Amino acid sequence: MPYQSINELPKNVKNPLPKHAQEIYKEAFNSAEQQHKGKSDTEERAAKIAWNAVKEKYEKGDDDKWHKKH
Repeated sequence: MPYQSINELPKNVKNPLPKHAQEIYKEAFNSAEQQHKGKSDTEERAAKIAWNAVKEKYEKGDDDKWHKKH
C-alpha cells in the first residue's frame, strides 16, 4: 500500500526519523512497491529498499537518534 503522506508511515519509521528522512523513506517505499508489485514479499522488500535509501543520507548516532550524514 503506497503512503500518501508521511503521517501514514508506521511508528517504527515515524518516531525515530526526522521529517526529511521520513520523506525519503516514503518516496523510496512507494517507488519500490510499484516496481515489485505482485511479488509475494512486495511490502517487506519495499521497506528494506526504503531503509537503505534513508541510510544513504542519514545515520544513527550514539544517542540513538538519526542524523544527516556530513
